[in-house]
Amino acid sequence: MAPVDVPRLAGILREAAQREIMPRFRRLDAGMVRQKSEAIDLVTEADDEAERFIRIEVAKLAPGTLFVGEESVAQHPRLLDALDHAELAVVVDPVDGTANFAAGLPLFAVMASVVRNGETIAGIIYDPMGDDFVMAEKGSGAFMRFPDGTADLRLAAAKATELGQMVGTASPFFLPLEARARVLGNLAKVRMSASYRCAGHEYRMAAAGHLHFTMFNKLMPWDHLAGTLIVQEAGGYAARLDGSPYLPMHRSGGLLLASDRDSWNLLRREVFTV
Repeated sequence: MAPVDVPRLAGILREAAQREIMPRFRRLDAGMVRQKSEAIDLVTEADDEAERFIRIEVAKLAPGTLFVGEESVAQHPRLLDALDHAELAVVVDPVDGTANFAAGLPLFAVMASVVRNGETIAGIIYDPMGDDFVMAEKGSGAFMRFPDGTADLRLAAAKATELGQMVGTASPFFLPLEARARVLGNLAKVRMSASYRCAGHEYRMAAAGHLHFTMFNKLMPWDHLAGTLIVQEAGGYAARLDGSPYLPMHRSGGLLLASDRDSWNLLRREVFTV
């Protein structure tokens, strides 16, 4: 069992969404949205206020635990270094899919993971629009859970299939131009590929068996720790593009998740030849 009460942590994410995120959805004015590194890298008042609320509540739930939030790191970059050495940490993305949220698209999520001594041991992805969670604790499987206490639904990754029938998502947009062009061309080999600009929902789809693969290049812990654990606990296979395990300390090297190891090897060889 995780040293942080995971159901209570999930409740904190839900309350943050109800208090700070949903009241601002499709009600943002220009003063509530800021650009960070580029036009598609945004932060809104909802991100800031939801993270502030979650940080305060996590301090009550698990005193002394390192809190690493996307917006906190933007202000204090050394928090990322602290994560690499923390005995216990909670890592949070207050609004995953901020560009969608700012555009009024109902495809965003709130995510949290629990990291102990460099290993992800719990993950939660909350969908404010559907008002439900997918979550996992290491070694215990992955589940969809509902706030009203109805029965959990156990999640299972998609069954393996041939390359030409695979459906998945890919975000190769942070690759160098030549590698990006090669990957985008190779994606013609699969049945269908997309990018929903929201890792949280792509991980939810993969864990529920609706995707055969998902790929990312930029690895920030708040975007990928929770989802990778959930997909693995649902029976999927995950590794960085060099074949090594993905760990909280990794910020680069790309990440590929697939139905199983054989599918991963096939996709790495035929599609994601970066």
